[in-house]
Amino acid sequence: MKAIRGATTVDNDEAEEIRKSVKELLTEIKVQNALKDEEITFILFSTTDDLHSFHPAKAAREAGFFVAPLFAAVEPEIDGALKKCIRVMVLTESDNVPKHIYLRGAKVLRRDLTNIINIALDGPAGSGKSTVSKLVAKRLNILCLDTGAMYRACALKCLQQNVKPTDEKAVNKLISSINITVKHENGVQRTLLDGKDVSEEIRKPEISMHASTVSALECVRTKMVELQRQIATKTSCVLDGRDIGTNVLPNAHFKFFLTASPEVRAKRRAEENLQKGFNTPYEEVLAEVIKRDNQDTTRKIAPLKQAADAVLIDSSNMSIEQVVDFILNKIQEKI
Repeated sequence: MKAIRGATTVDNDEAEEIRKSVKELLTEIKVQNALKDEEITFILFSTTDDLHSFHPAKAAREAGFFVAPLFAAVEPEIDGALKKCIRVMVLTESDNVPKHIYLRGAKVLRRDLTNIINIALDGPAGSGKSTVSKLVAKRLNILCLDTGAMYRACALKCLQQNVKPTDEKAVNKLISSINITVKHENGVQRTLLDGKDVSEEIRKPEISMHASTVSALECVRTKMVELQRQIATKTSCVLDGRDIGTNVLPNAHFKFFLTASPEVRAKRRAEENLQKGFNTPYEEVLAEVIKRDNQDTTRKIAPLKQAADAVLIDSSNMSIEQVVDFILNKIQEKI
């Protein structure tokens, strides 16, 4: 069972206005979430204590929501709380990712859903950036753009064409016609290289070092950054990488720097490789992590470093869920 949240406001405590607002809110929730009547199992309302003229549950019945049971409660008076507000929680059996709906004055309650926001998540290899980014994006119901996948696709293209990732002139010529696109299916990013889905292929261990090398080239970063910025101006999204908060999106609304000790990151990466069918010894992975840290932090163009206004998170002793909750709490504090 999933919960879809929503809220709206009225200008005046009048029956007709409450009827219209409740109908508008429930209809928008139903349409945006592609809900069928039989998928709605319960509707729970709460209203601020300054609304008395009409019961929101009755307004829901009049609006045609007959199938699900209803419940409504009055919220206690809280100093500074939004006035004349109607909140709702719709419980559903739908398999779709919930789209929460906030209308009228209630938009201020969830600026993360009603305005375009960008979240920058930087950190070294093996820190869990990609996993955390996906979960944060899912919880906020916004786009997660895996920027590393774009550089990995460039590295794969170089390998396919036998172009050395250190040969900037050859790489620049190669990427002039490269076609990298990103699409999302069921909350998962799929990366396409020249029309072919390479989402799994670019995750092979041999691609990692090549991606780090080719991403240091100015021509590659210029092309990728331009594309990433275009996406970020059009939609709310989480971007993870090594220079998102310092270079790609220096004006991002929220910035985080996620790290952990090299030993912890190497252990995580070795376990991840094993799950994917690559039995790489821990010692070898640790050596690669340390080498890549040095390579990423010392490169001349957009090196890995924490943005001055980024929140530092050391996840050495934290679970993925704890990291996600920490980030969401920090975001909620600002919105």
